Amino acid sequence: MPASGVAARFPSVPVDLPAGEFVVRGVRLPGRADLQDISVSKGRIAAIGHELACDAPAVDGRGRLLTAGLVETHIHLDKAGIIGRCQICEGTLAEAVAETSRAKSGFTVADVYDRAAAVVEAAILGGTMRLRTFVEIDPRAGYRSFEAIKAVRDRFAPAIDIEICAFAQEGLSNDPGTEEMLDRALNEGADLVGGCPYTDPDPAGHIARIFELARRHGVAVDFHLDFDLDPTGSNLPRVIAETEARGWGGRVSVGHVTKLSAWRPDAFDAIGRRMAQAGVTVTVLPATDLFLTGRDADHLIPRGVTPAHRLAALGVTASIATNNVLNPFTPFGDASLMRMANLYATVAQAGTPEALDTVFSLVADSAARLLQPTSPYGVVVGAPADLVLFDAASPGEAVARIAPALMSWKAGRPVMHRPPARTYW
Repeated sequence: MPASGVAARFPSVPVDLPAGEFVVRGVRLPGRADLQDISVSKGRIAAIGHELACDAPAVDGRGRLLTAGLVETHIHLDKAGIIGRCQICEGTLAEAVAETSRAKSGFTVADVYDRAAAVVEAAILGGTMRLRTFVEIDPRAGYRSFEAIKAVRDRFAPAIDIEICAFAQEGLSNDPGTEEMLDRALNEGADLVGGCPYTDPDPAGHIARIFELARRHGVAVDFHLDFDLDPTGSNLPRVIAETEARGWGGRVSVGHVTKLSAWRPDAFDAIGRRMAQAGVTVTVLPATDLFLTGRDADHLIPRGVTPAHRLAALGVTASIATNNVLNPFTPFGDASLMRMANLYATVAQAGTPEALDTVFSLVADSAARLLQPTSPYGVVVGAPADLVLFDAASPGEAVARIAPALMSWKAGRPVMHRPPARTYW
């Protein structure tokens, strides 16, 4: 599919940043107090040191924070930007699922492509370089969204790595044909498979069938799970048990799990330790979880956001992510992971320098481990030169100030450059 709409505005190569062999001087790295220089060669980080001797073209980092690209572990590109086609009356999860189901019957490949491309462009400008998107594949959506997102993945490949999860949003046992469609999508380019047990009358069967698809294709699984505030009836123990029984540790993720925000500390810690031991990772979606949960309360409305940093402290690989942008699940958003990290820190009351650094890791190194546990990540010699310069001096400050990304490189190639704003007085 040719580039169209907003995607056509995405520049292929900015002309004002060096490429290939270059050095970024005077930057701050996570965990280091003194300024460092970063030398890049052949798409990888060649050297790190103070005042490196290097004749290659240089960028002055001016003491700002240099990190590896941010990592979006959970987003729905296919249904972004449809808020104008839907009505929000109750603001509930059930309403969001129903309104989106109605809208997606009218999706076209070109429509999905343009909306998704706009969100990907925004994510890139925010410093994101890896992304997992869920794509609904069922009798209503057909394969239209899937074909569009594959085209988006190809279009933006020089700037961002996009992973596609073939997703059953509306169930399996109650939606004949969906399982066979997921199977076909996994044969035709989907990277993993995802399920949503809470929309299926048979949650246990739904979980088992998604795991079986994953086994058949040798891929990871990612569930939308336990999306309510009733502390009883959790499906998380069943996912953990299936993970252990199938030896799928390190290849299983769960998103939302807002039930855990309603659990007492002892039960929360116990399930967290089980998740860590089984190799089940977790993504918390602050904007959506805040917007949709607690609707039955008329005062002291619960936050409904599971504390990802507490799970991380128990050894769980955890992340926070965007989920939805401008649709009935989340009628706002801009694909900025730094803004999402700031929102999470506010809700989780994580305000100390150490806590803010931990929150940054939930969109950086911890999120990278969730998507690709064995792939190199970070500003280290030999790693891919996937680099972002932020207008901050430390990871915690970047979260606290919602620091913008100023420039970035993917495998040593320029991706974006946001010149400083100018004031006149």
